[in-house]
Amino acid sequence: MQADGDSTPSSEVLSSLIGNIYDTTLDRALWPTVLKKIAVFVRGRAAAVFWDDVPNGSGDVYFEDGGIAPLYRDLYFEKYFMLNPTATPRMFVPVGEPVATNDLIPYEEFLRTRFYQEWARPQGLVDFISITLEKATTKSAMVGVFRHEQQGLVDEEMRQRMRLLGPHIRRAVLISKVIDLKQNDAGNLAEALDRLRTAIFFVDGEGRIIHTNAAGKTLLSDADVLRAVAGKFATFTPQTDEALREAFLAASVGDAAIGNKGISLPLIGRNGERHAAHILPLTSGARYKSNTRPAATAAVFVHKYTLERPSQPELIARAYSLTLAELRVLLAIVDIGGVPEVAEVLGIGITTVKTHLGRIYRKTGSSRQADLVKVVAAFTSPLTGSP
Repeated sequence: MQADGDSTPSSEVLSSLIGNIYDTTLDRALWPTVLKKIAVFVRGRAAAVFWDDVPNGSGDVYFEDGGIAPLYRDLYFEKYFMLNPTATPRMFVPVGEPVATNDLIPYEEFLRTRFYQEWARPQGLVDFISITLEKATTKSAMVGVFRHEQQGLVDEEMRQRMRLLGPHIRRAVLISKVIDLKQNDAGNLAEALDRLRTAIFFVDGEGRIIHTNAAGKTLLSDADVLRAVAGKFATFTPQTDEALREAFLAASVGDAAIGNKGISLPLIGRNGERHAAHILPLTSGARYKSNTRPAATAAVFVHKYTLERPSQPELIARAYSLTLAELRVLLAIVDIGGVPEVAEVLGIGITTVKTHLGRIYRKTGSSRQADLVKVVAAFTSPLTGSP
């Protein structure tokens, strides 16, 4: 067992939690309970999986553990989301990297913002650590854990524990988007799988294909990214095949063998087309009980790989060489308007806002606030999609 104060979680505790995370791919109703366990594991107060659309001023919660009162949750998205000074810089964070408040904005500056004073402080919340799970042009999906004043600011132990869980949470969320495996009837399950555009394969510990859906059969038939060799799941790259053999063996043992690495592999076709494979063990927890194909020890989800698209704020910052502080002021000027109002919302001095504004005018070639609205509007994509 893990002793109090020990910063290193035992392998049994970590393995059990990883198993719980993957069980959510079968039953999304498990997420609140799993998020409670995640919050306890990383030593936080509350946890949630949510999405933000900063340029369009919207967002919502996918799953939550109930640690944030409904009143404050609703207030966040109705009013305080646009006042959150960490929302814009968080869009620049790479997928999978845990970041806390002080990584995004000087903490003393954060304490002066209306967001902290009116939303976080009344709840006793002092910090927040998040991991970006997926990014689109304007939207980002994240998992985050709040830290209460009784626990203090995010420390290195909390960061490390988030790093341990991050790859598994991301993979579970991605797989959950593809399929809900709650159906136990084999016929209904096979019919449901065939309607999915993502290729899905059920394999045993040696990689033998037990079952595949219509999309999977098409991939095998095309023989560009995948193939079946003596009935076994294979690619056209020896190194990838070796990694697959190790992954299937690990999946057959269960969650403990997954470890921190997780199981996710890039697949490159003979014509250069890129796909990603996510491997879900079926030998532990609810997945074992629900597995309608006893010989199968893993499910492999294969989909075409799409490059991470820069967000609208990222594009603006790159185009005009804006610092994060300048970008925050630019977006606030566009959304809020006046210099005094922006200073109050961002928790900085009026003189500081004016200084940033002068640099923004110079870098963008603008002279009026109305021109800045046009600058931002020019980067608005007509195509927006959910992460």
